[in-house]
Amino acid sequence: MTKPVVTVIGSINMDLVTIASRVPSQGETILGERFRLIPGGKGANQAVAAARLGAKVHMIGAVGTDAFGKELLHCLEREGVSVDNVKPVTDVETGVAVITISEGDNRIIVVPGANHSLRPEDVEVCEEVIASSDICLLQLEIPLPVVERAVALAKKHGVRVILNPAPAQPLPLSLLEQVDILTPNEHERDIVFADIDASRFANPFIVTEGARGVTIIKNGQPTLIPGFSVPVVDTTGAGDTFNGALAVALSKGMSLEEACLFGNAAAALSVTKLGAQTGMPTEDEVQAFLKTKKGCSS
Repeated sequence: MTKPVVTVIGSINMDLVTIASRVPSQGETILGERFRLIPGGKGANQAVAAARLGAKVHMIGAVGTDAFGKELLHCLEREGVSVDNVKPVTDVETGVAVITISEGDNRIIVVPGANHSLRPEDVEVCEEVIASSDICLLQLEIPLPVVERAVALAKKHGVRVILNPAPAQPLPLSLLEQVDILTPNEHERDIVFADIDASRFANPFIVTEGARGVTIIKNGQPTLIPGFSVPVVDTTGAGDTFNGALAVALSKGMSLEEACLFGNAAAALSVTKLGAQTGMPTEDEVQAFLKTKKGCSS
């Protein structure tokens, strides 16, 4: 069976993760319990998720020529993600995310670095790669003009577009109208649709709601696809896992409802382990998990 082809255009970061019993108050110093360097960035996370779930994945992005950049490229290659279209940047450092995890939740500060060196012309030279894809998956940790150009190229070639609008910002209606599926969380939905009537939005969109699951909005009508109850270790990357899984499932011909269930299962498995990419499941693991859940409900 031919693998689905997913092209991810987005950020590539190194996550600096500190685990502590609680978040310090203003001006307070506390002792942490553990520190790790973990590959991350929404774009890279979603690329790894899609690759582990059985897709052929092309990554378009930018990293510095520093140690973090070299390590991140190595990590993507090890996961089977093509990095032929990742731009090396010499005048700025690789992007980083500083993450504090306490009581199963996380707080994140992202320094974009090389991610903001990506330009529209960088995706234009990748037009053939985009054209050959089943789905183009994007986020907002790269400059908006890059996202707009990538979406335009995808639509030119009839390629389905999923946009995960994170971190949230107001988006032009001209862009939203070209996106086949938008995947905000509840906070991001409120920002994206601050000046737009979401009930009149033509294309379906999916609101991710953590452990509750996701709500599909079609023609203003909501349908809840419930999540799964699992022991939570680290929620970092759960949304990225969902988006990568959604792209793979839709590329394989699943309905939107089936794809969301598959995405929920993948996201649930991801939060049972530490780290965004390190916790992402394989296709076999997701299928086995879904079988056990179906058995419990029968």
